[in-house]
Amino acid sequence: MVLNLLIGTVVISLTVLVHTFGLIAVTHVMGLLVARFRMHGRRSRTVAMISVVMGLFAVMTTEVWLWAGLYLALDIFADFETALYFSTITFSTVGYGDIVPAHGWRVLAALEGVNGFLLIGWSTAYLVAAGTRIGPFKAGEHF
Repeated sequence: MVLNLLIGTVVISLTVLVHTFGLIAVTHVMGLLVARFRMHGRRSRTVAMISVVMGLFAVMTTEVWLWAGLYLALDIFADFETALYFSTITFSTVGYGDIVPAHGWRVLAALEGVNGFLLIGWSTAYLVAAGTRIGPFKAGEHF
């Protein structure tokens, strides 16, 4: 179990770094897209929101793939497709249960679920902030 906690702590730290720098990059790219196309009004807000949502998907996909790569490196799953599927349903906290890790790696999988829950929550907060600051939703007008 200590090995699970140690490995999980390292990977969680890496995903937090990916998320932090990913959100910084999403913010930067969103600003560039809006400025590049010189859009104003509703169109620029729509482009901004689409870029934020797609950026968030890219950031979280990177994090899921990081976990899947770890499962493959630790030989927890036989192939990358299975590792990626398991990582996706665990990170998103869906947890179908049709594929489970070996008994000795259950705590590591649980840590991925908690990690995903927190990072998805962080992404949601970022999306709401972006939607009210630069997107189509304005505080006092839509809320």
